[in-house]
Amino acid sequence: MSEVSYYQQIITHLDTATLVLNQDLTVQYLNPAAEDLLQISGKRCEGSSVEAVFADADNMIAALSHCVKTGDAYTKREAEIELPIKQRITVDYSVSPVELNRQPCLLIELQARDRLMRISREEDLLAAQATTQALVRGMAHEIKNPLGGIRGSAQLLARILDNPELKEFTDIIIDEADRLRNLVDKMLGPNKLPEREPTNIHEVLERVHSLISVESEGHVKLIRDYDPSIPEFLADKEQLIQVTLNIARNAMQALLEQEHAGTSSSQKHCIHLRTRSVRQFTIGHTRHRLVLHISITDNGPGIPEVIRESLFYPMVSGRADGTGLGLSIAQSIINQHQGIIECQSAPGHTEFSIYLPLELNHE
Repeated sequence: MSEVSYYQQIITHLDTATLVLNQDLTVQYLNPAAEDLLQISGKRCEGSSVEAVFADADNMIAALSHCVKTGDAYTKREAEIELPIKQRITVDYSVSPVELNRQPCLLIELQARDRLMRISREEDLLAAQATTQALVRGMAHEIKNPLGGIRGSAQLLARILDNPELKEFTDIIIDEADRLRNLVDKMLGPNKLPEREPTNIHEVLERVHSLISVESEGHVKLIRDYDPSIPEFLADKEQLIQVTLNIARNAMQALLEQEHAGTSSSQKHCIHLRTRSVRQFTIGHTRHRLVLHISITDNGPGIPEVIRESLFYPMVSGRADGTGLGLSIAQSIINQHQGIIECQSAPGHTEFSIYLPLELNHE
């Protein structure tokens, strides 16, 4: 067995995505793990330039050429690369000069970082959500106790006042105390556990589609892209309507405000409702066999950068008249369903992704 064939058999069985380049930076071999990661056929790109594998390889080619000349290995962390299919991924990769059949070659090992980075972001988001809820519960206790005393005192005072005109002021005290109590209750999120029953997610989204269509009065185009193979799953249908309607309504309002401000482009305002199933997906610390992905996307102005990191905190809003409670409550509801909401936003593209396990883990 030749030296190349021997090492090729070893590389083939590695879980790490591995490429072998000749000294002229042409592709000699990709193992199956590299084919999966880079979404390319090894047979088709063998003998091609490394640019056939990495679409934006200019900086990489310079570093690889330097590695060939000097024989120095190097490693790059969290590098963003573009694949031939125009998808961008984040990887760690290391380059090592090797010799096969007395010919200098480069061995490139790649490890995907996107999934690990997403899991890390999710863990941070869930931890922040739990911390926020704990703070809100503590604050609610400290606020509601004196509010009860204020309201009770105002009621007693109203009973002993002889002048009916003065009751107007006690009524104001009582009404404002009630308003503050209701606000605190909303900050605490849903006060009951989900009432789970077999739910068809497309019935939920069709309800949202109907409501947004009426409210937008034809100014916003709604596009549906459903996966009909998604099965029913146990969930609280009304709560899911509340969550998806809140997100879609926020998108609609952002689009209409942009139109009224005269800053919108000639492109039609669109909200895209999309469903897909994802296999072997991790939410927080738990890996699920099958997960529902609901995507609600709009082509509006985007979420202001200053609030993107704190978007799901209570009292954070991108609108002057917003309460800042809708997304916080939505995240709490989805968390109770063992799922999570994520958001990616830039001018012209804002996407909220809701991930829900289709098979619940019993806690």
